[in-house]
Amino acid sequence: MQNRLLKKYSELSTFYREFQLHDLGSLAINRLTPRRGYTVRQNIAYGLKARQRLDLYLSSQTGTKPLIVFVHGGSWQHGDKRGYRFAGEAFTRYGYDVAVINYHLAPEHRFPGYVDDVAAALNFLDQQQGRLGISTERIALIGHSAGAFNIASLLYHPRKLELNVRQNIRTMIGIAGPYHFDYKGDPLAEHAFDPDVPYQQVMPCYFVEKNHIQHYLFLAEKDRIVKDSNALDLQQKLVELDNHCEIRVIPGTGHVSIMGSLSSLFSRFFSTRSAMIEILDRTLKVH
Repeated sequence: MQNRLLKKYSELSTFYREFQLHDLGSLAINRLTPRRGYTVRQNIAYGLKARQRLDLYLSSQTGTKPLIVFVHGGSWQHGDKRGYRFAGEAFTRYGYDVAVINYHLAPEHRFPGYVDDVAAALNFLDQQQGRLGISTERIALIGHSAGAFNIASLLYHPRKLELNVRQNIRTMIGIAGPYHFDYKGDPLAEHAFDPDVPYQQVMPCYFVEKNHIQHYLFLAEKDRIVKDSNALDLQQKLVELDNHCEIRVIPGTGHVSIMGSLSSLFSRFFSTRSAMIEILDRTLKVH
């Protein structure tokens, strides 16, 4: 028991140390992120509650563009769309519009509240696409860490969520996501879930169904926070139902740095962005 507690403490310390660096790093990256090639509409309300806000990055390229919906991580208890200009810029330069959304945070809000927020944002984007100047005909969901769980749970949920655009979701890219784990007693996650509800009644692995979506699960080679088994277990469940799923490992990255490797500042040193653009171009763009 003592060894287990020490291990959890070490994981927690590592997580917060890395995320403090990430929060500072994302601010620095954002300041150095190019401002050309896109426009930004900030703090668009997709609901009536305080955190139901999104930033919309519109590519300057002409024509009807696919839409990426990006969901940030942060152990479900922190993180903000303001830190992800670099993600918006990383995709708009290749002809994608990007919605970066906020959602309500733990411990005040537990599962499934933050997943419901993602569903509300998608339905809003669909209903308001004309006013916003976007198209929801071809959508990719991308999430990091807790955000990757959120998009997986959006698709594979204990109760099927009402999504007007479900058939338009072509691609899911989960980055270092926890899809299959027991949150009870886990200091990184227990605050985000009801401890009286078994994880088997929550984790998306248990609610996979056959569909048309292309799934790509990105792993950080040096991830010390989320075990690879999360992605491997989800892949197994998807493949069992003849769904598409590929796992991509990004060398030289950790749980947090895999996100930074997506930015224009660092993308030349890592395969993260080039791999994602290849996937998005192949699954979303009309050829």
